[in-house]
Amino acid sequence: MKRIIIPLLTIGIFSCQPQPDKTLPSQQYSIEQFYQNVNISGGSFSPDETKLLVNSNETGIYNVFEIDIATGEKTQLTNSTKDSYFGQGYFPNDERFIFSYDDGGNENYQVNVMTTEGQTKSLTPEDSVRNGFYGWSRDEESMYLMSNLRDERYMDIYKMAISAVDEEMPVKETLYQNNDGLDVGAISPNEQFLALTETLTSADGKMYLYNQETGEKLDISEHEGDATYSPQFFSLDNSYLYYTTDENADFTYLARRNLESGEVETVFETNWDVWYAYDSWNEKYRVIGINQDAQTVVKIIALATGKEVMLPEIEGGSIASVNISKSEKLARLTVSTSASPSNIYVYNFETGDLQKLTSTLNPEIKSEDLVEGKVVHYESFDGLEIPAIYYQPHQASVANKVPALVWVHGGPGGQSRLSYFALIQYLVNHGYAVLAVNNRGSSGYGKEFNHLDDQNHGDKDLKDCVAAKDFFASTGVVDMDQVGIIGGSYGGYMTMAALAFEPEAFEVGVNIFGVTNWLRTLKSIPPYWESYRKALYDELGDPTTADSVRLYEISPLFHTNNVTKPLMVLQGANDVRVLQVESDEIVEGVRSNGVPVEYVIFDDEGHGFRKKENEIEGYGQIKTFLDEYLKGEKAVTE
Repeated sequence: MKRIIIPLLTIGIFSCQPQPDKTLPSQQYSIEQFYQNVNISGGSFSPDETKLLVNSNETGIYNVFEIDIATGEKTQLTNSTKDSYFGQGYFPNDERFIFSYDDGGNENYQVNVMTTEGQTKSLTPEDSVRNGFYGWSRDEESMYLMSNLRDERYMDIYKMAISAVDEEMPVKETLYQNNDGLDVGAISPNEQFLALTETLTSADGKMYLYNQETGEKLDISEHEGDATYSPQFFSLDNSYLYYTTDENADFTYLARRNLESGEVETVFETNWDVWYAYDSWNEKYRVIGINQDAQTVVKIIALATGKEVMLPEIEGGSIASVNISKSEKLARLTVSTSASPSNIYVYNFETGDLQKLTSTLNPEIKSEDLVEGKVVHYESFDGLEIPAIYYQPHQASVANKVPALVWVHGGPGGQSRLSYFALIQYLVNHGYAVLAVNNRGSSGYGKEFNHLDDQNHGDKDLKDCVAAKDFFASTGVVDMDQVGIIGGSYGGYMTMAALAFEPEAFEVGVNIFGVTNWLRTLKSIPPYWESYRKALYDELGDPTTADSVRLYEISPLFHTNNVTKPLMVLQGANDVRVLQVESDEIVEGVRSNGVPVEYVIFDDEGHGFRKKENEIEGYGQIKTFLDEYLKGEKAVTE
């Protein structure tokens, strides 16, 4: 795809008039105020389409709520104070609902039912088992559940009759026993066919059509070169399988296969990745989500005419996701912006009415004080164009240069997107410019770009992050003596790699749940990642082979003697992806150099934050650390 480099920010013209010392936003806000914002997700319709089931963290952790569509009144349905609860949806014909949770971030999810009387019942009571809710059968008489109870490496699919839920020991029937590490991507309405996928490498895979009646498993993805496949849904008449693929293309597109003839045709493609697609209950509409330059673009197609349905323009945001009600009269719209938490709207296709149901921004915060991210591009060391999202503080100017942070997303293969993150807004509000880079290896920019860092981590991807400093310099408003690097998970690894392998590039580093020892991480992946192990090793290297030499060389833990700049590390004690011992060891190694290290451990978190109190504590300490070691200021209590 042809790329055009976007001109960088215009700096302005100097004059003989004195420049102001600061151009502050009208107000700066505390970390507590930022976390009085509310994050809301979900939004499935009740059977009578008068309510929405949502997840909200307004209680401090996520609980399940329902919103009355007519009045906007919100009612709390679960009352957890320990673990976050996430609603999966109402039952098809009554207002019982499914919700799931894990224990302190250990990722062993349990599936539960909440009755209309407020009683809870576990459908997966076994300990140390990973479970999931897969969905409802088309006849609405059963539900599908996933579990690795039988074999901790693989997720089987079970079927449970809704009528059995009230029994003391509900019986689950095995729908698909996963003996080969294949993943079920879609189930046909009549349950005859399952679409299965096999991950071969990080860039290549297979897709199979499994016939439940005959036991035949047909490879329907014969191809040359690398290609990935993601089943989306079967047609209601069980004649077609719809799936996304990048076969013979750089970007994923929507295709369908005629199950009888085997004929394949392209349904929808553009010059960005088609992220997901589904048809409404009676196939009146098709919803297509496109990952367009770090922002989701949603298209709704009226299948009778093939024409796009134009959704209403919503000021100050873009529609990130859509859920169409069973009657196909209503649509739940999730509207997002990089400067405000997402809000939920309901749109009536027949009347054109649009109703806003949530207001998630803390009323103490004025939206004009926050900063919308801007998509920019810059050249890396080898001329490759790197996409990024830039947040420039209101108070930044040529006369008032500000400190800056290179932000690195998780992954590998993740993407920084135009979505709201309170920590970024908090730091920008307090005068830190932030550039969220999508270094080579990030998703969303085509297959070729996505695999440019395969078995090259800590090298060219790191140089992309270092080259981000050139972008900061070009703005004219950044103090180039005050540039740090920050990131979580893979981004935490990049932070440590920068301090260890490019020790003079950044003044400080903040590592949030980051990998520091690839040998240990790759050997200790959770057992239920087994189907992805080959792909993970293909991208990063196999720690049981000669690749271990390179993995040792790119692991910051073994090079802590190079680290000379202040470091902050945040770690969840229950993290099953990046074990606490990794952070313990990196902290010990860097401290032995006499380098300042701030280390914060959260006993009740896993790989990421779920609790507001921990976000307030952890993210608040990040600013205190940066104020002292990047700005050079002693912390001031807000």
